[in-house]
Amino acid sequence: MYWPRWGVTSVTLFKLSLRNAKRQARDYLVYFVTIVLAAALIYAFNGIVFSREIQELSALVENLTFMIATASIVVVCIIGWLVSYTTRFMLTRRSRELGTYILIGLENKQVARMFFVENLVVGGCALVLGLLAGSLLYQALRAVVLTLFGTAYRFALTFSPKAVALTLVYFLLIYLLAQRKSRKRIRRMKIYDLIYFERRNETAAIQSSRKRQILFTVSLILGMVGTVLFMGGELLSGTIGFLCILFFLYGFFLSFASGVPAFFEKHAAAKYRGQTLLVFRTLTAKLSTMGVVMATVSLLFTGVLVAQGTGTTFSNLFRGRAAENACFDLFVSTTEQARGLEEYLDYVEEQIPVEEELEYSVYWGEDKQFTQYLQDNVLYIRYYQKDLLLRYSDYAALRSLLGYPPVELGRGEYLIHAMPYLEKDLERCPSTLTLGGAALERRGIYTEQFNQYGWDANGANFILVVPDAAAQGYPARHRVYVAKTAEPVTQADFDRLTDIRIQRMETRTEENELDRDYDSLHAKAIEEENAAATITMTVFPLYYLAIILIMTAATILTIQQLSESAHYQRQFALLRKLGMERREMEGALGRQFAIFYAMPVLPALLISIPTVWHFGWLVEPGILEGRFAPPVIVALTLALFFLVYGIYILMAYTSMRRNVLPD
Repeated sequence: MYWPRWGVTSVTLFKLSLRNAKRQARDYLVYFVTIVLAAALIYAFNGIVFSREIQELSALVENLTFMIATASIVVVCIIGWLVSYTTRFMLTRRSRELGTYILIGLENKQVARMFFVENLVVGGCALVLGLLAGSLLYQALRAVVLTLFGTAYRFALTFSPKAVALTLVYFLLIYLLAQRKSRKRIRRMKIYDLIYFERRNETAAIQSSRKRQILFTVSLILGMVGTVLFMGGELLSGTIGFLCILFFLYGFFLSFASGVPAFFEKHAAAKYRGQTLLVFRTLTAKLSTMGVVMATVSLLFTGVLVAQGTGTTFSNLFRGRAAENACFDLFVSTTEQARGLEEYLDYVEEQIPVEEELEYSVYWGEDKQFTQYLQDNVLYIRYYQKDLLLRYSDYAALRSLLGYPPVELGRGEYLIHAMPYLEKDLERCPSTLTLGGAALERRGIYTEQFNQYGWDANGANFILVVPDAAAQGYPARHRVYVAKTAEPVTQADFDRLTDIRIQRMETRTEENELDRDYDSLHAKAIEEENAAATITMTVFPLYYLAIILIMTAATILTIQQLSESAHYQRQFALLRKLGMERREMEGALGRQFAIFYAMPVLPALLISIPTVWHFGWLVEPGILEGRFAPPVIVALTLALFFLVYGIYILMAYTSMRRNVLPD
């Protein structure tokens, strides 16, 4: 193929595309690195999906394929939007160059093809580098998953053809769909339109001051209402809340960006204070045409924080539940007093090697003194109508089985064993306990893990340990068997015990239609495996989405900032001639950066922090406590967010400072 007015082959056109691709990767390095990291993440999670080793860890992990596939669809849409946005942005910035190509003799379709090829080359290089980086990232994810399941990790560099193929399909969809629109646009545009495309007038989105004020006020109100509704947890209220949040974000940024000039018109003195005029004039020029983009970025940041917070909450919730339920290697309890636990004990004796075991009863107390106090003063869920009792001899044996230090209990004393979140409140409770007319004084409160979460356990988050003689005459609430096994309970053994439980329930139902209680059954190995599987299926996809979202949003902001390097360079060169010192210019540039990068984050923080905090407190009490508590979840969420976001800000500021400030 030859160009009409120049005897140049299509080979030269391809070389020009390669040269432009190299320049694009250099000028938009942050974008290129983000695409590489996106490819690495996509490949790494695809590797998890196709890993037979991971699939064999637990039957529950079978659902991981669906979870990651669903997350990947969202990721492809997000990365596709990033590529489409960046391509459109580069087309705007390079419109004069592309128009010049047509002016010297190229056809529109040739320029469109050249632009398409150079973006495809950039995407192809990013894909190759991403696959290489993704193989290492896969090892990191593999190590995390194996650690969750308590399996030894050994480094083994692998390359999954299926994961490579699926990642390639994703990238082809991303780039072919993203480039299609730009290619059509170039083909249809005239030379004049291309050359002057970058110089389109920047006008405020909303010209009327009155409309700005109304939109700003309404958006703030809807933002508060939407956040409250979104935290409600119900589908209808959550949907309405989400729509209100959308209106708030877009209305806020459209009215705020347009309202800055109006503010300084009314406060002229503030305009000339320090470097305010320089900082806000530059930001106003950019924000006046970026209202929609900034609102979209803020929405992405909100998604990042909510996804991270939800993922961390789920992780802490599942680990906290497993830690309490997995207290004993094997725990079985029943409320059936007639048959007791014989079927379970027969199977354990035949099939499960046991090192230590204990069978005991949990008794009804005399009243609900402590239960009522907690219900009146604490966020406490009442399971039983009366306080529960445990004989001291059984308690001492249980502590020995669990490896806890021994505890002494004198005559006329009792002690409380409770989950940690109740310790301080139980200390404020009256210390005297009356049983059978005898008064017992509290010896102390102990909070080690003791399987106190759920029904038919060692108490409903707490239990009263009393002398053996004091418990005589009180009816047994449920019967319990615990064991320390020589080997972890296998899934096959647990399934057989579960079958016994189901058979007992069916027999019990036939005998009494009103009695449908389940026996409680826990095994440490199974609880830990289920928690690991659940964390893998829920937390991994959420963090996958969160990382992609924050990289996409931060990349868009950074591209916007770095694209103004030439403008900033001319601006600061002029200021230098006018006598501004370098220190003042650095301060002005720093303030511009701080405000620009903070603006989309602030609304996201106002929405996401209350949401994540509230979501953490919705969980049943006693699980998200200590290092798992909602304040810790919020702190970890913000720390991870600002770590990634700070890296992008630092890269952008370092590059801008080096390029625009005069020596």
